[in-house]
Amino acid sequence: MAYAVKEIFYTLQGEGGQAGRAAVFLRFAGCNLWSGREADRPHGAGGCSRWCDTDFVGTNGAGGGSFRNAEELAAAVEATWRGRHGKRLVVCTGGEPLLQLDVSLLEELHRRSFEIAIETNGTLLPPPGIDWICVSPKANTQLALRAGQELKLVYPQAGMPPENFESLEFSHFFLQPLDGPDRERHTQSCVEYCLAHPRWRLSLQTHKLLGIP
Repeated sequence: MAYAVKEIFYTLQGEGGQAGRAAVFLRFAGCNLWSGREADRPHGAGGCSRWCDTDFVGTNGAGGGSFRNAEELAAAVEATWRGRHGKRLVVCTGGEPLLQLDVSLLEELHRRSFEIAIETNGTLLPPPGIDWICVSPKANTQLALRAGQELKLVYPQAGMPPENFESLEFSHFFLQPLDGPDRERHTQSCVEYCLAHPRWRLSLQTHKLLGIP
């Protein structure tokens, strides 16, 4: 199988349950909720199309390209890792990584001693073998993936109250403020909700605060 990759880069995980940890980010091109093009924002299947700020269109990012097979892509991920000690981590993201992530790539990454995390919208079921599953539900979609290590809800989203997700089988529940011109107000709303509902924890996009990728 060939893989279309927007970019591959080494940084610190900026949000959620593994914030602060060194990781290679493997950003796949493409998404099943919208095209990623500005003209299509009003027509995206998920409510995220109106506020998504991730560039997942094409394969022209740093380290990106078309990879002929799993071995070639896993080798590119390994070459990007710079840590000398500790457990290797690769975060598969997008767009929507489960459009492309398959057993062959998981096996190749594990063979190179990587722990594999994904960040997914949860509308697709994953192949077996993923070590850390983070689901970020989006409005106006059907959630197929209902268990994992981390549920990270961008808040607020119309019709997406956090209590709708508390029966799902996740180890950690995070609220993350919706970015944009009202970020301060959304952050305060998240703080207030977490204080009133301690099952939920606040997730901040610390990579944006630090000015790193």
